[in-house]
Amino acid sequence: MASSENRLVEDSPTKEEGKVLTHADITKMAYRTVFLQASFNYERMQAGGWLLTMLPYLKRIYKDDPQGLADAMSDNLEFINTSPHVVGFLNGLLLAMEEAHQPRSTIRSIKVALFPPIAGIGDAIFWFTLLPILAGICSSMAMEGSPVGPVLFFLVYLALFLVRPLWAHMGYGLGVKAIGKLREASAKVGKAATVLGCTVLGGLIASYVSISIQTVATINEGASVAIQTDVLDKIFPNMLSFGYVFLMYYFIKKRQANPVVLILVTFALSILLSFFGIL
Repeated sequence: MASSENRLVEDSPTKEEGKVLTHADITKMAYRTVFLQASFNYERMQAGGWLLTMLPYLKRIYKDDPQGLADAMSDNLEFINTSPHVVGFLNGLLLAMEEAHQPRSTIRSIKVALFPPIAGIGDAIFWFTLLPILAGICSSMAMEGSPVGPVLFFLVYLALFLVRPLWAHMGYGLGVKAIGKLREASAKVGKAATVLGCTVLGGLIASYVSISIQTVATINEGASVAIQTDVLDKIFPNMLSFGYVFLMYYFIKKRQANPVVLILVTFALSILLSFFGIL
């Protein structure tokens, strides 16, 4: 009888899988993702809010392992910038990996590989498609005097908030079932994410960074050359924007300047060069 009971204990899913977190924990964690941008800064972006979201559950996982908790907190305080609406998927996935005590290098590589694509997908769906279209429709209704417009917008936004646990449980379930596959594919995912990130960065530079030289060089009477349109754009369109962004990236990468200092320098150069009619 005793042997039978021992066998039942050994075969129980909780014992075998070593689960610490419950279904309710993952749901609570999903709603804690509202803190993702609580300490947003230009050095680590959403890292503080990310750690705040994960911390109660990391403490439970590493209850008897202070060094493990310290290492997990350190890793989860590294740079991250992703979509707040669907970040719960990544939270759940990494919590499952933490719970399974996967190697720290694997957890970090999965985090770094997945947060850019999640950011691109979430932002494209919510910030650039659904919410702008909804805002346009609802604001038009409000301008016509209908109270349905603002109420509809509020209800849809509330629905987006209420479905956060869906992404969290989806990520947690994937982490439990597919850790091995993710570990094997992490290098490929990381490479694909790097390519995607570079593509998105190039598009953002062309769309949001604009540096144009207004100076016109006079060659002789009746002939002049616009440096920007007639010279630089013929060689490499948006060359100055591209070069300036990667110059800032170089300074940050080499830790030769603080991001705040670079922002202030950019403002100062813009004002000064515009004053003299160069830009």
